[in-house]
Amino acid sequence: MMKVLITGSNGLLGQYLVQKLAALPAYEVVATGRGANRLHLQNGYQYESVNLLDEAAVKGLVERHKPDAIVHAGAMTQADDCERSKDSCWNTNVTATRYLLQGAEKAGSFFLFLSTDFVFDGLEGPYREDDPVNPVNYYGASKVAAERIVRQAKVPWAIARTVLVYGLADDPRRSNIITWVKNNLEQKKKLKVVVDQWRTPTLVQDLAEGCKLILDKQAEGVYHISGRDMLTPYDMALQVATYLGLDTQLFEKVDASSFRQPAQRPAKTGFVIEKAERELGFSPHSFEEGLRIVLAQLGTAKS
Repeated sequence: MMKVLITGSNGLLGQYLVQKLAALPAYEVVATGRGANRLHLQNGYQYESVNLLDEAAVKGLVERHKPDAIVHAGAMTQADDCERSKDSCWNTNVTATRYLLQGAEKAGSFFLFLSTDFVFDGLEGPYREDDPVNPVNYYGASKVAAERIVRQAKVPWAIARTVLVYGLADDPRRSNIITWVKNNLEQKKKLKVVVDQWRTPTLVQDLAEGCKLILDKQAEGVYHISGRDMLTPYDMALQVATYLGLDTQLFEKVDASSFRQPAQRPAKTGFVIEKAERELGFSPHSFEEGLRIVLAQLGTAKS
């Protein structure tokens, strides 16, 4: 049995990863997040609240549980928040990673770090694992710095980079592109949708599966875990509206420059996922399949 410590368990990926691994006899799960456990699923695993910025608390947690593997999914991920609060972003994304890694090195834990397409500048996407990083915002820079620390670790490590993760969270206040389009168009609201950014959006269930495949194999190195479809936010919104039979005339196509955002966004990222397919057996859903899965969940969540 593999004992896994998962940080950021109240987040979207954390939620699905805890559910996925806790249901498997091969895994013992210790979940950790900030504050109370906010997941619907409350049993089948242990939960501990921890402040990842408290060095003694983080190292104490790892020492107490001595996990075989740590999945570090906890992070400050909103690019604009990172741009506004750089110290907070650095502490959460870099310093906390260092504390966890020091704990992992003492416990001998395999370390899986979650990273992002925002480590790239977006000039030549889609990207492979060994393409040079060059972030255009502070969030991306913090993740590059954290990746650098992970690469120097004295324990086996993996970095799973992902792109625009979508899915249904336990917390109904958390929106995603599918619910955002659905709710606004149902209320006949006009939507400004970006046409000059490209991504390979990732269904959260696929990302959780990718992480599990890395853990199963204790696969080391960098892996790009995302969907295959290269889409703009407009393309995604159009698919949602068309599938639901909603009025696509309510969309207004805009350039990213029309939004005043503190953090610059890379124009074209997206991933080539051949390495994950070949080495891990990773096989993601198409965006249309992902859309159906989320809407089916939404239907059962409401009934």
